[in-house]
Amino acid sequence: MPYNISLNNSDIVLSAAPDNFTAIALDVFRYQYENNKLYHDYCDLLHANLTNVKSILQIPFLPVSFFKAHKVITGNTHSAELIFESSGTTGEQASKHYVTNAAIYRASLLQGFELFYGDPAEYVILALLPSYLERQNASLVYMAKTLMEQSRHPESGFYINEWEKLSEVLSRLEKEKQKVLLLGVTFALLDFADAFPMQLSSTIVMETGGMKGRREELTRAEVHAILKKQWQLHEIHSEYGMTELLSQAYATSGGIFKCTNTMRLLVRDINDPLDVSEHGTGCLNIIDLANINSCAFIATEDIGTIFPNGSFEVLGRMDHSALRGCSLMAV
Repeated sequence: MPYNISLNNSDIVLSAAPDNFTAIALDVFRYQYENNKLYHDYCDLLHANLTNVKSILQIPFLPVSFFKAHKVITGNTHSAELIFESSGTTGEQASKHYVTNAAIYRASLLQGFELFYGDPAEYVILALLPSYLERQNASLVYMAKTLMEQSRHPESGFYINEWEKLSEVLSRLEKEKQKVLLLGVTFALLDFADAFPMQLSSTIVMETGGMKGRREELTRAEVHAILKKQWQLHEIHSEYGMTELLSQAYATSGGIFKCTNTMRLLVRDINDPLDVSEHGTGCLNIIDLANINSCAFIATEDIGTIFPNGSFEVLGRMDHSALRGCSLMAV
């Protein structure tokens, strides 16, 4: 049965699977080429169109910087249910992601989370996201809120400077052997771990990256080593996402990420952005099918390695790219 791209609802996200990902991605390309003037014009400049794009390696990837200067929307609806906005730095224009159908984001998030971790209702969701709570439109905060809503546990919530209370909550939940997800920006997790070392047996600690000049820059391996020592953990988990995406990737061990069903990465040559491969080391291109109403094909400023099985490692950022609040650490 041909993929019906006109559905324009969460069924698009839920239908994505490894065996039909490529076919759906090509249909999404055709849909966005025909219904997104900005992307259409960009493709035309690269002489890519409906006739000559026949594989995902030939699809043009929109530079992520376009989200700073343009309203990237596909389709006839130009009113946004959500607007995700990056933090940026002083004097820098922030990226804005106009989400015209929030149900697609929630479906993508929950489907991906359940793939890796099971039902969020089984967890208490605790979040250490101080710098992001200061911004109403932070996608990471919305992600945490969505998981908390699904958790429906009275202890789920955000903690800013309430470290002693958070320590008490974690200790109590550990005694109850309650499954916990402690989601945090890197500098906040390090600060909390320094102040409150303890043994965590029922808790998954997930760092989202982001030092933002708050501490000495450390590699991901160094950060994980500190957190594992302070909390007597075997592994630290990681989440990979950004303002311009609606899907996430997760690393359950060693900073090696795996994509959810709505997401796939390709790698482009650092010196030739049109030289795209399925694996290798270079700049990362992301296909995010959940971005059906913006742009599903994003050329990021991250540098990484994609392995033959589709997993990937983030190595850092291009030298000329702007530092963003949720930028990931170099390894």
